[in-house]
Amino acid sequence: MLAILFLIIFTIITRIIPHPPNFTPLIAVALFSGVYFKKRFSFLIPLSIYVISDLILGVSDVSLFCWITIVFIYSLGTSSILFFLITNFGVWLMGWYPQNWQGLIQCYIAALPFFRNTLISAILYTAVLFGGYEFLLKFKTQPEPSK
Repeated sequence: MLAILFLIIFTIITRIIPHPPNFTPLIAVALFSGVYFKKRFSFLIPLSIYVISDLILGVSDVSLFCWITIVFIYSLGTSSILFFLITNFGVWLMGWYPQNWQGLIQCYIAALPFFRNTLISAILYTAVLFGGYEFLLKFKTQPEPSK
């Protein structure tokens, strides 16, 4: 339980402190939670991180799309591409771009630099979380050397 609390607090902090756009461990935490925390309400781990940090940073009309996507990532094991498609569709749907095909394409093109950071951070943080966890498990379960 302490490890989960640390993970939540750490991830909230990484969203609040200055960082490159969309470069946080949130997607990796959603994937990690979906794999290692199989309890009924464990989807609340990544969702609570997103909601709490958004409450601190500011909630927008697109936040709901982000929150729904993070639950999909948790439950389906999908990640950056799904996040890119759904959240930017939400940006377009909320009227930030013209409500036609050209506006939708323009929205996705404008989001490509953010997608790059989302993809890189998801790969990096997923490797750190999964690799670190498996290393700790292996380290913890190794028998003590005999004397």
